[in-house]
Amino acid sequence: MNDPRELVEHFFRHESGRLVALLTRSLGVGRLDLVEDVVQSALARALLTWSRRGVPDDPAAWLYRAARNLALDALRRDRVRDKILPRLAGMGEPVAEPLESPRFAEEIGDEPLRLLFLCCHDAVPLESRVALALRTVCGFSTPEIARALLTSEANAQKRIVRAKERLRDEPDLWELHGLPALRGRLDAVLATIYLLFNEGYAARADEPIRRDLCDEAARLGRMLVDHPAGDDPRVSALLALIGFHSARFDARLADGAWVLLDEQDRSKWDWAAIREAMRRLQDSLRGETVSRYHVEAAIAWEHCRAPSFEATDWRRIIDLYIALDRIAPSPVALLNRAIAESRLEGPRAALARLESVPASRIPVDYPLWHAVLGDLHLQAGNLDAARAAWTTALSHRPGRADADLLRKRLDNTPIDAS
Repeated sequence: MNDPRELVEHFFRHESGRLVALLTRSLGVGRLDLVEDVVQSALARALLTWSRRGVPDDPAAWLYRAARNLALDALRRDRVRDKILPRLAGMGEPVAEPLESPRFAEEIGDEPLRLLFLCCHDAVPLESRVALALRTVCGFSTPEIARALLTSEANAQKRIVRAKERLRDEPDLWELHGLPALRGRLDAVLATIYLLFNEGYAARADEPIRRDLCDEAARLGRMLVDHPAGDDPRVSALLALIGFHSARFDARLADGAWVLLDEQDRSKWDWAAIREAMRRLQDSLRGETVSRYHVEAAIAWEHCRAPSFEATDWRRIIDLYIALDRIAPSPVALLNRAIAESRLEGPRAALARLESVPASRIPVDYPLWHAVLGDLHLQAGNLDAARAAWTTALSHRPGRADADLLRKRLDNTPIDAS
C-alpha cells in the first residue's frame, strides 16, 4: 500500500480509535473534543506530508507523534499549567501489547476497549452512551450513527453533544472502578460492538462489506469475553452471531455485487468459522439468560445448518423472530420476519404485515425497508408498486452494491400495461 491517500484512509479506519483512546488516557475525558481534533489534524497532515516526502517506515508511530505534538501545542496556546503537559510530554511511543491478553479484574489493558467502557459510563445519559461510543471508539460519522440507531442525524448529534458535556462535568470519569461498575455498563458496550459489526456487514460506502469494522467488532468481543467484566452469556452469543455472519462473507459478493442468500454457493462458506460460532452459541446457553444476541445467533444458525436454501426451516425462523420481537422490538426485525413469512405464506401475507406498520415506526432514511417492499410487490405481481418502492429506496442513498441491485431490478421489471 504505497498510495499515501489509501494509507491515510486505512489508518483512519484502523488507528483513529486507538489514537483517541491513548491520548484521552493522558488528557482526560474532559478534553475529548481536543483529542478528536488533533487526531483528525494528524491524519490530514499525514496526507500532505507523505504525499511530498514519502511514507515513513512506521506510519502508526508517525501519526501518534503528530497527534501528541498537536495536542501539546494546543495546550500551550491555552496556557495550561497543570499535570497534563508534563505527563503528555513524557509519553513515549505507544507499545503494542499482545491481543487477547486482558489484565486483572480491576483493569482493562486494551485501550479502545477501555475507552468503550468509559463512553458507556452510567453518568452519561442512557440514549447517548452508544452514540458517543460509536463516534469516539469506532470513528463513525454522524450519518452512520444516525443510521445505526435508526434516528435522524440531528438527534444523533444532540446525543453526542449531551454525552460530551456530561463527561466534561465529571473529570474523574476516566477511572474505571471495580467489576460491578464495569458489568453495569455491559449492555451499552455490547450494543456498540453489535452496531459496529452491523455497519461493516452492510456498509453504505463503496465497499459493500467493510471487513475492517467487522474484524474490530470481533476483536473487541474476544477481548471482552476473556475479561471478567465480560463473563456473561450475552458476550458469547454476540460472538456467535458475528461468527455465523462472517463465515458467509466470501459467498455474499461477486465482482462487487451482492449475491443473495438463495443464490450463494454454500461451499464458499467458512465451515471452520461456523463450527467455532456454534461452540460460542453452546457456551452462551449456560444460565437462563436469553438476549437478542441469543435469538439472532439462533436465526443465523438456522440459515447455516440448512443444506440448501429450499430446505431452510422458515417456520422455526419465524418463531425466532416472534421471540425477538418480545425481547427487543424493532422495525428491522419486523422486516426480516416478513421476509421469512413470504417464504412460507406468500408475498401478500408479508405485504399485509408491513403495510400495517404506522409510518412513524418506519426507520428514518432506511432504504432496505422500501427495497424489500419492492421485492414483495414483484413476487405478488404488482409491477408498478414494485418499481415505485425501489425508486423510493434509491432516493434514500443506499450503498453502491444496493443501488446497483435496485437499478438492475428497475431495468428488468417492465411497466405494468394492464
